[in-house]
Amino acid sequence: MRSGIIAAGNWLIDHVKLIDQWPPQDGLAHILGRTAGNGGGPYNVLKDLAKLRAAFPLEAIGLTGDDADGRAIRADAAAHGIDTAQLQVTPAAATSYTDVMTVRSDGRRTFFHDPGANALLAPEHFDFTRTRARRFHLAYLLLLDTLDAPGADGKPRSLEVLRRARAAGLRTSVDCVSARPHLYEKVVAPALPETDVLFANDFEAEQLTGLTLGRGETLDRGAVEAAARRLIARGVREWALIHFPEGVCACSAQGEMIWQASVQIPAPEIVGAVGAGDALAAGVLFGLHEEWPMPRSLELGVCTAAASLRDGTCSNAVAPADDCLALGRRHGFRRI
Repeated sequence: MRSGIIAAGNWLIDHVKLIDQWPPQDGLAHILGRTAGNGGGPYNVLKDLAKLRAAFPLEAIGLTGDDADGRAIRADAAAHGIDTAQLQVTPAAATSYTDVMTVRSDGRRTFFHDPGANALLAPEHFDFTRTRARRFHLAYLLLLDTLDAPGADGKPRSLEVLRRARAAGLRTSVDCVSARPHLYEKVVAPALPETDVLFANDFEAEQLTGLTLGRGETLDRGAVEAAARRLIARGVREWALIHFPEGVCACSAQGEMIWQASVQIPAPEIVGAVGAGDALAAGVLFGLHEEWPMPRSLELGVCTAAASLRDGTCSNAVAPADDCLALGRRHGFRRI
């Protein structure tokens, strides 16, 4: 019987700097604190799952450089019980990193990214005969140069990886990055028919559907539901999830629509939002792996995201699943 989650894609170190303000060009901001931690979709999701105390195997696929950051990533993964047999080392590039600038007053963050070894990750680095995992998570499309590039059939090479994963018996999930809007149709849209569960934030959903969803008080529930249905129509096989600061909406292939509001974390407890989307994905994937119904999985997702907000790194504040759920119930949930 299959068990576990294998995650692949961007492995990197986040260098997080807490700043007093976002300055105008040529202006100056004060750095109030700095930390370094895990970054990239698979690294964040797997580490979050470990901190949620997932009782199933966790496995990594990716590339790092032969350097201190790469060794730190592998040591940290091993310390959290993540199998790194397919987390390979390349001498051809340095380990990827991102400088993350987080504004103290509102937790908003801006990223400066060096793709490093992640740009070289290719289909030949994936061997699904070596895993008995149940689910395969790939992140982030639009930030993996070789997998984003077209193959012989003209479609992105990530499609080959997703097809092989599904053929090996894994359920697939995909996340992308909020950048390069002109490439969504070429890179992300072709992957949807091989994606069982899609995680998209509001910006990403707009790029894939052409709909305007609104923000904050102008969020249009009808438009969000229409976008989720359109993602299913474009090929997503099981669930299309659209998330935003106020919560998450999930649409099934059968047309079932489920909403879950985010946790009302008091503003003084919010340190940074970096990694919140991956924390949500980790909570949802935890629930889906355990065959929870989607409403319960979404609740764990938003509660895990809320827990992550309490630290400037992606995963340091994530707690065991029961503690994350208790955090959400203690503070309550927003009204969307």
